[in-house]
Amino acid sequence: MTSHHSTQTMKPATAAKKLGVYLEATPAEFQEGVVSRTELNALQADPPQWLRDLRQNGPHPRPVVAAKLGVSVSGLARGGITEPLTTQQIDALKEERPEWLERERATQAEVRKETVRLKAKKAEQAEKAAKAAQA
Repeated sequence: MTSHHSTQTMKPATAAKKLGVYLEATPAEFQEGVVSRTELNALQADPPQWLRDLRQNGPHPRPVVAAKLGVSVSGLARGGITEPLTTQQIDALKEERPEWLERERATQAEVRKETVRLKAKKAEQAEKAAKAAQA
């Protein structure tokens, strides 16, 4: 008996998300087709020019914009940013440093600090539990 290996495919939206690009800015043939896992791996390993351009110049999807600005996706929404932005627009925001951006960056920094604190506390509790189990 032979087993059939079906090729794993994904919708263009999923592939664009995995590639970190804005779907509507990709070429039509990418948007209209399906992408196999092999094709996705090839795009990641050796990106074509259109993919390199999108990654460098945008427009970028909101998760990428948020990461480049150092805020959360919800922070972008609170700041009124709901559309994809180009690298140039992101750089302009970084230079302008609007109040909402500074506030959201501070919030994000606090969230990161709290995450580190909780992780350390959890590790400490696990260490205590391991010592107690040995005793």
